[in-house]
Amino acid sequence: MTPVRFPQRGLYAITDGPRPDLLAVVAQALAGGARVVQYRDKTDDSARRHAEAAALKQLCDAHAVPLIVNDDVALALAVGAAGVHLGRDDDAVAAARAVLGAGAIVGVSCYGSLERARAAAADGADYVAFGAFHASPTKPHAVRASIDVLRHSATLGVPRVAIGGITADNAPGLVEAGADVLAVISAVFGAADVRAAAQRFARLHFPD
Repeated sequence: MTPVRFPQRGLYAITDGPRPDLLAVVAQALAGGARVVQYRDKTDDSARRHAEAAALKQLCDAHAVPLIVNDDVALALAVGAAGVHLGRDDDAVAAARAVLGAGAIVGVSCYGSLERARAAAADGADYVAFGAFHASPTKPHAVRASIDVLRHSATLGVPRVAIGGITADNAPGLVEAGADVLAVISAVFGAADVRAAAQRFARLHFPD
């Protein structure tokens, strides 16, 4: 596995599905300061997904930034990604780590559940993700999470990722509430200038 660790602070750029300029826009996000990249593609085009993930792995390696694969342990293993992100219906942390190795990054979606986050952290997750905190163009029907879950999760011992409709304007409130890392899709990859959009997040002040 790639010898890079999940960041303690910063921008987590998540790709927005099939697009012909995928590598170019991810390169712009990295140039803008993204600290971690997730390859998220819900299609069943396995050949294209493998080719894209492999190319992104090389690109992220060149920036010493971890590549996380969404929901697909086998693909993460096949391309040597740094790790995998697991949702509600995916493998358990231990099962994913058994396939990817002890050094893999394993993240878990916890939605608005502090109990799920505690269980994930106890199971060895490298980070937990809470959200959606705002209306999300990517998942318009996602259940909303209360910002209080960030305020009450300071003792988990792993980075807390905020996701869901996050923009450079509403991000400071999430950071103030306790978000360590901001996972962003549309506000980065839907921007006309991806690098500048990433820079706006990278320049946010994260408390030590």
